[in-house]
Amino acid sequence: MDNQHLDVIRAHLRSLYPVEIADATFEQLRALIASVPSIASPHGEARLTARDVMLITYGDQVRAPHELPLRTLANFCVAHLRGVVTCVHILPFYPSTSDDGFAVADYEQVDPTLGSWEDIARMAEHFKLMFDAVINHTSASHPWFRGFLQGDPRYRDFYIAIEGEPDLSAVVRPRALPLLTSFATPSGEMRRIWTTFSADQVDLNYANPQVLLEVMRVLLLYAARGASFIRLDAIAYLWKEIGTPCIHLPQTHRVVQLIRAVMEAAAPHVRLITETNVPHAENVAYFGDGYNEAHLVYNFALPPMILHTLQTGDARALSQWARSLNTPSDQTTFLNYLASHDGIGLNPVRGILTQPEIAQLIARVRAAGGLVSEKFNSDNTRSPYELNVNYFDALGHDAPDEPTHIARFVVAHAIMLSLRGMPALYFHSLFGSRGWPEGVVQLGYNRAINRQKLMRAELEAELAQPTHRRAVVFRALSALLQARGSLQAFDPFGAQVVLDCGRSVFGLLRIAPDGRERVLCLSNVSAEEQLVALPWRSVLGTNNAARDAIGGARLSLHGPSLKLKPYQTLWLTP
Repeated sequence: MDNQHLDVIRAHLRSLYPVEIADATFEQLRALIASVPSIASPHGEARLTARDVMLITYGDQVRAPHELPLRTLANFCVAHLRGVVTCVHILPFYPSTSDDGFAVADYEQVDPTLGSWEDIARMAEHFKLMFDAVINHTSASHPWFRGFLQGDPRYRDFYIAIEGEPDLSAVVRPRALPLLTSFATPSGEMRRIWTTFSADQVDLNYANPQVLLEVMRVLLLYAARGASFIRLDAIAYLWKEIGTPCIHLPQTHRVVQLIRAVMEAAAPHVRLITETNVPHAENVAYFGDGYNEAHLVYNFALPPMILHTLQTGDARALSQWARSLNTPSDQTTFLNYLASHDGIGLNPVRGILTQPEIAQLIARVRAAGGLVSEKFNSDNTRSPYELNVNYFDALGHDAPDEPTHIARFVVAHAIMLSLRGMPALYFHSLFGSRGWPEGVVQLGYNRAINRQKLMRAELEAELAQPTHRRAVVFRALSALLQARGSLQAFDPFGAQVVLDCGRSVFGLLRIAPDGRERVLCLSNVSAEEQLVALPWRSVLGTNNAARDAIGGARLSLHGPSLKLKPYQTLWLTP
């Protein structure tokens, strides 16, 4: 670890704590980093390329009798996904007590019902891995919290106990649940503890530098255990200060910068991804100056924007917004996705779509069988926060038949895959799942609608039927991914130019970082045939013919316009 890294780390700590405390914490952190064996990437430190695609999945997403789920998942992915995806985001696989893994009871172990660290290591032999760092809060059953309630001096001030009646009305609430939860100590005293997300998710107190040191130890463990990416879950709420909104505080950004500096010193191959489901301008602030915070941020506005586009057959709002998708350096890019284990956030498109457009989006999702989750506002009212719906279902509210429905779903992904950034696909999307409303009844929460677990044998039997929805979707998305990976113009850091192709066609020109390759991406977002007229020579460098990278066909450009079938995508190269 060189002096430059040490100086940066010390400066971050001094911005968070008084000088004497910061310097003592620095010495402890320096010793911690020095105690960690050299951490090398199992996949090298190569720059992300157009071939890099992430799968989002639970550790027990596919199951088989008499086999631990992580083993089943690894075997399934090796059998079906090598050459399709390069990275796997295994959602929290640690022991937990609620929220499908996001109330972590032990940061350092693999849930034994899922498998072991050996299973994680075997997966890392074939795919880059993303680990979740659920570091805003722990489970109420975590040993740190039990020690805190019992008065163990090691865990004093690890959590935030509220005394008296301070004014907390400014605190931003991401859920329609109480901010404070009462817990009993062994003596019978009741303590009111800060719980941003639920009564079982108890917020850590980063004003205590010992919390920061413990979390840094955990993050270094993840790097040593094979993480190529670390996802900083709910990071926007990390630092609390009474009298403020307690979201996006300067101290929170400083902690992210500190984590970046520590990783650059100890494990420079690890990329940080911030998870901040907030309005777009606040979300991209986690790029920092382009070199000091997240390497990637989730493109949270993309799922509702593309959903709006396909539901209305109108690409104009998407085109206008996409023109603003800039990053501050060639070391930063977006993680583009359409669906995940969570719902489709509405906050990211506030200010991009109008209120009537958002209301229409909600109505169409409800018509498609989806649900809507709400949050508390500062005036104690509630407002829609998230659409809980399977993304395939969300695009079928008025589809006349399954082929049209599938075509809409595929073109939605084609647009996502064409945009600058690294793409991520949720397991259920890649394999054409439908929603699971029975799960909402069984488990009692809206997000269950998109979290069904599958039996491997049944899934593979469906994939083996060429005309089954799962097989059709998987073939189509695999073809898109393979075409994308063959073209340097889709480099996650390459340039993009949004073109004006009319109301119902999304047009995008992608350019490789070295400028040598171009791809013209045209997507018809409507159920009607569309004609596209462009200055072909200035866009593609030719006005004779082009090749469609998806289907391989040669297309003549001699005429003034090109015809696009309903929901068709073309990726044209000279």
